[in-house]
Amino acid sequence: MAAATDFSTWLGALLSDEESFGDVWAHGETVVTRERLRAETERALGTLRAHGISGGSAVAVQVQPSFTLLWSVFALWSAGAQVMLLDPRLTAAETTRLLELCEPQFHLTSGPAGRAVAGFRDEVEVVVERRPTGRAAQSGHCLLQFSSGSTGLPKVIGRTGRSLLEEVDRFAGLPDMPKRGENLLLLSSLVHSFGLIGGVLHALSTGVTLHFAVRPQPYELLALMAERPVDAVFGVPVHFDLLSRAATVPPMPALRLAVSGGEALSSEVFTRFEERYGIRVGQAYGMTEAGIIAVDLTGEHGSPAVGVPAPGVKTAVVEGTLRVWLPENPYLHTDRAERYADGWLNTYDRCSVRPGSGVLEINGRADSMVAIGGLKVDLSEVEAVLLEHPAVTEAVVVFGEAVEAHVVAKGNLPKRELLDWCRTRLSPHKIPKAFHFSPAALPRTSNGKLIRNRELLHAAREKGRSAVIR
Repeated sequence: MAAATDFSTWLGALLSDEESFGDVWAHGETVVTRERLRAETERALGTLRAHGISGGSAVAVQVQPSFTLLWSVFALWSAGAQVMLLDPRLTAAETTRLLELCEPQFHLTSGPAGRAVAGFRDEVEVVVERRPTGRAAQSGHCLLQFSSGSTGLPKVIGRTGRSLLEEVDRFAGLPDMPKRGENLLLLSSLVHSFGLIGGVLHALSTGVTLHFAVRPQPYELLALMAERPVDAVFGVPVHFDLLSRAATVPPMPALRLAVSGGEALSSEVFTRFEERYGIRVGQAYGMTEAGIIAVDLTGEHGSPAVGVPAPGVKTAVVEGTLRVWLPENPYLHTDRAERYADGWLNTYDRCSVRPGSGVLEINGRADSMVAIGGLKVDLSEVEAVLLEHPAVTEAVVVFGEAVEAHVVAKGNLPKRELLDWCRTRLSPHKIPKAFHFSPAALPRTSNGKLIRNRELLHAAREKGRSAVIR
């Protein structure tokens, strides 16, 4: 557990740093100073210890975006506990699956599973549940995160304290990152790596003031950005799309940096945002397994470029896909040998390198994973859920402008029934937006494999028959 202990020591030193100045976090009219942050973390630590949580405890945290979430996580790390971050948007079925897989001793919640996240809140009430079948941490990882997995099995990803500290150092080594005394509006999810490490931990360690949005509405974001004033904005493409569509934009002389992560930014949004705000949207490219991989923070290179590898990151392009070197297998509960071998992680992102500059370009996926609103969706996981319905005999899920399902079902299966089936088993962003029912078999290739090309599937539907595509 040495790595977790080192990270706990680092965090404790930050929280007790008397030389830090100014606000740590701000939200609406609420300001959390370094002194209050330390006091709330200590208070939360006392409460958690009263429930039996201590060093080596395994704790699942599924709390709404809030100050409470942050100082609860800090308290757990201070105690030397292993934190499993669960998205509060997960359905009850998804939550149960992860709890049964990882078997944590405790589960912290702030409301029913599957609850819509409507923005950042000051404080929420947290319920601490002790799980009778739970086990203490089975490894020295201080953070466990989760990514969608095919056939219903999620990927459980472990981060050591050392890897988190190295990533904080990587961000600190980037010259364009927000600096001490600057204001950062953080719209990225706090349960994902870029928001938690590049946002919260970087800000805490460098003296950056963080701001959170009560509601991610364009007019509220613009008012906050102009009043504070905000120097940098971190978010996902949907945030920059919303901001670029605002009818009027107040003067923002302090704004110098806008960084998008989670998924590719369209050239349309990139251009429109630059026209409205006078700065380009940069890219922070990474994945849960490895953290930050490459950066183009100022948007110098434009899409599909994601910049050069971050300091200390070793990459290679093999057979057209990007590999990242990691000192250990990031996957727990399964070896994922098809993804991690001989120290190299296959990202399954199609990649090329610009000659002479070393700039990486990402040109789609080589597997079934897609990103929607900064959240990862494994299309084969959605297919597996559809095929669990007793009336569904075939299913193919593809992604165009949204997730869509092509289905063959016995009898007259109502769309509403299939939609309700998905709602109880999948997070909202994974649910297909369109269902296309075929009366016979779905089209296949000449060797019998189901077609997973959206254009070919729609072409077959327009012909009114299933076809063999050669």
